[in-house]
Amino acid sequence: MRNIVVLSAALGLALAGCTSVPPKSGSGPAHTEVCKATSEQEISALFDRWNQSLQTGDPHAVVINYAARSILLPTVSNKPRLTAAEKEDYFHHFLENKPVGKIDSRFIDIGCNTAVDAGLYTFTFGTTGAQVKARYTYTYKWDGKQWLITSHHSSAMPEKS
Repeated sequence: MRNIVVLSAALGLALAGCTSVPPKSGSGPAHTEVCKATSEQEISALFDRWNQSLQTGDPHAVVINYAARSILLPTVSNKPRLTAAEKEDYFHHFLENKPVGKIDSRFIDIGCNTAVDAGLYTFTFGTTGAQVKARYTYTYKWDGKQWLITSHHSSAMPEKS
């Protein structure tokens, strides 16, 4: 009977989208994680939120999209940005050119309270009209209130089109 209860609980968690399984008898308390229900549409809207924050021209407005523990590997800097101050410094200079991003193609993968959005995008700079095509990867984590960027990698396309 105990095996049926454990199996039933495990099946219930799996159907709820959770990754944790109750422990075997005598192995300690179960750890369960409640997974945020989401969709590709919700995850793709996170880029729109980030892109709109660029339009404010305020580096702080951009940085609040990032988790406190996160990394930015930016397109036009060789330095990884780990702290909010380092990210603000990068965006202070990046925003001077009035960038607007547009997704060209993407792949989204959704897990339990995590998501990845990776693909190709193009930035158009309002100050010059120049365009830069780049590859990107955003990883997101649900913090219980909102989705935040935990890693952001962007690099210019290596081959000329």
